[in-house]
Amino acid sequence: MTRVTKGAAVNILCIGGTGLISRAVVFEALAEGHDVWVMNRGRSTLESHVGAHRTLIADASNETQVRQARGDLHFDVVIQWTVFVASQVELDIRLYRDVAQYVFISSASAYQKPPAHWLVRETTPLVNPYWQYARDKIACEEVLRRAHATTGFAATIVRPSLTYGDSQIPVAIGSWTRPYTIVERMRRGAPILVPGDGTSLWTLTHNSDFARGLVGLLGRAEAIGEVFHVTSDEALTWNQIYREVGVAAGVEPTLLHVPSDALVAANPELEGTLWGDKVNSTVFDNSKLRRFVPDFRARVPFAEGIRDTLKWFDADSSRRGIDEDANRLWDHLAAIYIDALERARQHP
Repeated sequence: MTRVTKGAAVNILCIGGTGLISRAVVFEALAEGHDVWVMNRGRSTLESHVGAHRTLIADASNETQVRQARGDLHFDVVIQWTVFVASQVELDIRLYRDVAQYVFISSASAYQKPPAHWLVRETTPLVNPYWQYARDKIACEEVLRRAHATTGFAATIVRPSLTYGDSQIPVAIGSWTRPYTIVERMRRGAPILVPGDGTSLWTLTHNSDFARGLVGLLGRAEAIGEVFHVTSDEALTWNQIYREVGVAAGVEPTLLHVPSDALVAANPELEGTLWGDKVNSTVFDNSKLRRFVPDFRARVPFAEGIRDTLKWFDADSSRRGIDEDANRLWDHLAAIYIDALERARQHP
């Protein structure tokens, strides 16, 4: 197995590389002088950045397609963005056992929920009874740990938390596919639903900061067999987060606090992202990452990053899609809780 010299330029294959944070990692790796290839199903615009000759077209879960697309190409580092179940990790172990470093993108949602301690470290237990996505990521990590222990498979596990950038507005109750919806509500004065009392702490990370942390781990033999989360050190309450979005949007949002169990009752799909994630105070200790990447510091505070995000949305009307189903659900819940508050004020 090839070992990569610390700090040297490396030959990287990004499997996926089309999402909010994976694209940022591709750009950061290129800026740092690394040789970057991408593998996807041909739906990416990254070809113009890495070059058509460095774009491999394949379904990453199809062993035959991957082997045909890769041919005799050698990669020092493989970053896997598209694996969500343990069976595909097992496939990757067969496909990439020759690489010097296999980086698996897991999730900070895998950490213990509800948390037993306010500060999250890489040693925090992994257990999430509320979210299948998180449990699947935990199962993937277990496969990699066994492979590293038994065969020396060169895995590094990285856990991002809620990461945002130009095309995503990070809120607890929003529309992931049409994120501008929350800003449209704010700008027309509609109630903005906030889980609980909005005082739990949360950590938001700009995609450029995540990219710098991850790229700093690439090609480091000492990172093999290790686990890292890569996040900002800034912790804000959800009330602060929503108000910063409002500042960036030029309005004072009308916040309406709604119990999380009511939100989940209205939309059971929120159980994972709320009970299994965002209603829990989550503050990360990044000291382990800084031991391996000493110059890492998150540079983009949320107030600055969200301003840039809103500028991106405001620059092009085609980016400002509205999730009408989400609006109807939020209006329904808002009406219930506004009425309940009025009744409470009128108690005998």
